[in-house]
Amino acid sequence: MTRRSQLSSVCVLLLLVLLAGRQQAAAKKYAAIFNFGDSLVDAGNLVVDGIPDYLATAKLPYGMTYFGYPTGRCSDGRLVVDFIAQELGLPLLPPSKAKNATFHYGANFAITGATALDREYFVAKGLGKTIWSSGSLHTQIQWLQEMKPKICKSPEECKDLFRRSLFIVGEFGGNDYNSPLFAFQPLEEVHKFVPDIVNSIGEGIEKLIAEGAVELVVPGVLPIGCFPVYLSIFRKQADGYGAKSGCIKDLNTLSWVHNVALQRKIAELREKHAGAGVRIMYADYYTPAIQFVLHAEKWGMLKQKPRACCGAPGVGVYNFNLTSKCGEPGAYACEDASNHWSWDGIHLTEAAYGHIARGWLYGPFAEPAIVETRNHQ
Repeated sequence: MTRRSQLSSVCVLLLLVLLAGRQQAAAKKYAAIFNFGDSLVDAGNLVVDGIPDYLATAKLPYGMTYFGYPTGRCSDGRLVVDFIAQELGLPLLPPSKAKNATFHYGANFAITGATALDREYFVAKGLGKTIWSSGSLHTQIQWLQEMKPKICKSPEECKDLFRRSLFIVGEFGGNDYNSPLFAFQPLEEVHKFVPDIVNSIGEGIEKLIAEGAVELVVPGVLPIGCFPVYLSIFRKQADGYGAKSGCIKDLNTLSWVHNVALQRKIAELREKHAGAGVRIMYADYYTPAIQFVLHAEKWGMLKQKPRACCGAPGVGVYNFNLTSKCGEPGAYACEDASNHWSWDGIHLTEAAYGHIARGWLYGPFAEPAIVETRNHQ
């Protein structure tokens, strides 16, 4: 064997050892995961009690890539929380409403339609018809509190379990903004919702810390101006779109403003709980989604304007039609979902979620990263 071959073999061996060490470190980190959120991370809570005829997300081709059948996840396969659980050596989290499920390794409380704010907030603003909140963040935390007798024998035992667990809080906010947006309120009015939404998320984080959580991941919102559902509904003049991305600029600005405000709130909470060993990680959905659009080839995706893998022709080039959405008659799925980032024009593909999950776990899409930062402390 030549010296060059020997060096190559050593390098490969070192790389394998490093990767194995990283996975072992990840697998030893957490006793359980408790996840909260909306349709981006709902693993089936919405369909536990039966599937309504109108619910297309509980029909094929949803679930086709990984599970081979629809599970209630709004994607072709796994979600970010699924990838995180698997990377940490834990089973996929059962929906919290699942019958005869075991929750000793955690639970997924997320449900499609969830909001940061309670429904009453929107009703008071005359938005009752454009909000469909099946369980706000605070309702989901209540579900956690009601579950405690099933997973531990005493409050002290629950506190101990929660201290050794990872809590993923969101994303929340997307459905909150949808309420005034889909009521076609001026964008200036929609921006006024930001402080209340962010404060509500902050209150939820405080409640979980009070329950014993010390490791919390708090995601921001996606750049909604890049998603086919919004591109199809909110038509703009030519200068209202990003020259390279084709995304709606002012809607992305709304997402950006929310994320900045959320990061400020996280900084406040970090300072408040600095002496209690609490670690709050900001998880970024915005940056990777923008990268999928601008630098698609880097992620193994097709270079194209935002376009749903599963849908039907409608307004523009987005393969999204409100009257024939994915799972409904007339809609079809693309041949290879792995080279698309948008699954149904509203949610992401398994491929996109996998990239995001790895970015949260090891960087660069989390501050700090879930695994590596802690391992080096």
